[in-house]
Amino acid sequence: MKKRLAHGLKLMLVLSLVMSLLSACGAPSVQDTYPLESVSGSGNSTSYVYRASDRTVPEVAQELSDQRQPDQISAENTERMFLVYQDEYYHLQQDPNKPEDTLVEVDSKEYVRQNYDSSFLQGYLTATLIGNLFDSFGGRGYGNYRGYTNKDTYKPSAGSYRAPTSNDKKLAPPITVDRKGTITRRGSDKDSSVGSGGGLFNRNKDQSKGSIDRNKSSGGLGGLFDPPKKSYKKPKTRVGGGRIKRRR
Repeated sequence: MKKRLAHGLKLMLVLSLVMSLLSACGAPSVQDTYPLESVSGSGNSTSYVYRASDRTVPEVAQELSDQRQPDQISAENTERMFLVYQDEYYHLQQDPNKPEDTLVEVDSKEYVRQNYDSSFLQGYLTATLIGNLFDSFGGRGYGNYRGYTNKDTYKPSAGSYRAPTSNDKKLAPPITVDRKGTITRRGSDKDSSVGSGGGLFNRNKDQSKGSIDRNKSSGGLGGLFDPPKKSYKKPKTRVGGGRIKRRR
């Protein structure tokens, strides 16, 4: 009985360690999400809205960027911020009806392209990114949308927001929160922090350097691979005189 209990405890420790490592590496998990509040769109044009209770816009932006470094992030603002990833746009907005909460709108790239007002995005994203985003639309989007908090005034060009179903919650992209871990490399006095997706493969800059000295033996091998040493002596010469006698 005691052996089984000890085995069970060991198994639980291993599982908890694996889960913590996955969390440190930025692996999304359902239990680390904000509650899903609203859904719009279909196919590859989707928008999911989450609620971060008692969190300001800059705080949520920091948590998300710590978990996964965005390709671009707008300037810090208490009312509205954007975090841009490869195929997703995170639009963080202060809830006007509940200012202590932040609404996190996760829009697919296609949803932004079809619904947003490009002139509105100019205040938050670079001109290059906006140009590439709306390139197929001649540099401008077809919509007049400006975010979930303004959906009643600036409606999406296609679809409308609704309460999420159980199936929507399964399909919704999870929003991960700040989780950090530390990995210590062997032979190093320096830790590599894991957070924002970086650091896992960072190497200590103060690494030791090796050198080769041909006049020394090869590290602990007793000179087994040392080249044979040769010594050369300068030949001795002597200057002297001599006589030649001719036979008679």
